[in-house]
Amino acid sequence: MAPIAVGDVIPDGTLAYLDEKDQLQQVSVHSLGKGKKVILFAVPGAFTPGCSMRHVPGFIGKSEDLKSMGVEEILCMSVNDPFIMKAWEKSYPENKQVKFLADGSAKYTRALGLELDASEGGFGVRSKRFALLLDDLNVKVANIESGGEISASTAEEMLKAL
Repeated sequence: MAPIAVGDVIPDGTLAYLDEKDQLQQVSVHSLGKGKKVILFAVPGAFTPGCSMRHVPGFIGKSEDLKSMGVEEILCMSVNDPFIMKAWEKSYPENKQVKFLADGSAKYTRALGLELDASEGGFGVRSKRFALLLDDLNVKVANIESGGEISASTAEEMLKAL
């Protein structure tokens, strides 16, 4: 499948998270983005060095700036289970705006055409690193990284795009 691109309508899919009472919740991507300006960014794995020390902190640090530019939701997705994503979210006590969502089976990642086969490294199927700017479910910006880069998909680049 071709990767999601500018001009596409983002496909619907279900992601998971643990709520404030640690109860498993399922949420549709369309319910999160319908009628809103949303950033959906994905990382190859929770608690990995580049993701934990650079990519996610950038979005947390720039969340107020993004919100001031009209972004209503900032969603972080990874091919991890919701328990890992909740633990990772808790590791950022200063975070007030970024929602951490699990795509445990990589089903949604595949629907986006952004899966990354990291089997040789022992990680299985993961997500490519990317950041999408959505406006009422329409892809306005699709910054998809190649290799181990963390440049096009950063919060700074999303601010420039806004």
